[in-house]
Amino acid sequence: MNDIANIPNNNKAAKGGDSKESISGEFTTLNLGPTHPATHGIFQNILQMDGERIHSTEQTIGYIHRAFEKLAERRPYNQITPITDRLNYCSSPINNIGWQLTVEKLIQADIPKRVDYMRVIIMELARIADHIICNSVIGVDTGAMTGFLYIFQWREKIYELYEEACGTRLTTNVGRIGGFERDFSPTFHTKLKQFIKDFPQGLQEFSNLLERNRIFMDRVINCGPISAERALAYGFTGPNLRAAGVDYDVRVMNPYCSYNDFDFTIPLGTQGDTYDRFMVRQQEMWESLKIIKAAYENLPEGKYHADLPDFYLPPKDQVYHNMEALIYHFKIVMGETKMPAGEVYHSVEGGNGELGYYLVSDGGRTPYRLHFRRPCFIYYQAYPEMIKGALLSDAILTMSSMNVIAGELDA
Repeated sequence: MNDIANIPNNNKAAKGGDSKESISGEFTTLNLGPTHPATHGIFQNILQMDGERIHSTEQTIGYIHRAFEKLAERRPYNQITPITDRLNYCSSPINNIGWQLTVEKLIQADIPKRVDYMRVIIMELARIADHIICNSVIGVDTGAMTGFLYIFQWREKIYELYEEACGTRLTTNVGRIGGFERDFSPTFHTKLKQFIKDFPQGLQEFSNLLERNRIFMDRVINCGPISAERALAYGFTGPNLRAAGVDYDVRVMNPYCSYNDFDFTIPLGTQGDTYDRFMVRQQEMWESLKIIKAAYENLPEGKYHADLPDFYLPPKDQVYHNMEALIYHFKIVMGETKMPAGEVYHSVEGGNGELGYYLVSDGGRTPYRLHFRRPCFIYYQAYPEMIKGALLSDAILTMSSMNVIAGELDA
């Protein structure tokens, strides 16, 4: 475990000291959202302000609620992967693969080692892309635009890798139940090798712009802190929990996709403030790069999908010339594959924390019930407590550092 931010707390307001203005009793109502550009999403906070200081907050969510869980209960299992894209759309492949792992747990599929390693590579690329967005936006909200414009070229390179792997970029629909629809292409291998070689310099230059920048540090240290006890009480997971000093990571606590084969560190903060959340994500990008490199260098031989004829579409050339393949293709596409009855819960370490699917099957062609554990919905509940008594400018930074994704929040 790695403490990454051990900076003394000098902010009197954060300690409840004399710099915190007294509440006069005469408040101004400020409507922050639902379409305010600083919220980076469609949700609303109605702030009661005493001057520039926040007295209380009332939240409103649900503006882009798509009824994901009810949609899933009306679709065959293989058709649910595309609608998971829109949850945390900053790291869609983790949503996709998390769902596929849940179904594989229900049907007790035996997945090849190569598939595990391929999935690890894709998911860690997605984690880097997610953290690039969050941390560059924190920089923008402090007035530092340069880092944002610079680091985004690396997200573009990750999207090019997505495109090679599955043909799409933002909402990826990557993979299938049992593995991948295709093996990594020669172009994917070339671009991944180049990314592994070049990204460290880019990430280091981004780090040099902000990590020890005195203006940036003055803005984010002691901004929106939360203690480990309160974070656990709310049910925090992911970088926001680790920033408070709690070393919980699903990849380590409940390994999946052979994550136990890889040696990586869980970065930790100490104060749970915006600087800690920023630094945890910075260090996680280095760790993700280490995992990607290890997985690629040790990529096993073998098939890129499991032997699951009831769930995995047969090759198109066989569908055109073989009756049995055509029948399987029809059954899978139309959702006529028989499913075992039962209930399972499976979680993965998403960009924002523990992203889980609770699936109940009655043996029918669609899930009887599906519940999505979305980390944003859980930790956003703490936002009023985290910004109470803070300045409005600090409230914006706190929200950005929590990485509240509206699609995941509302589901």
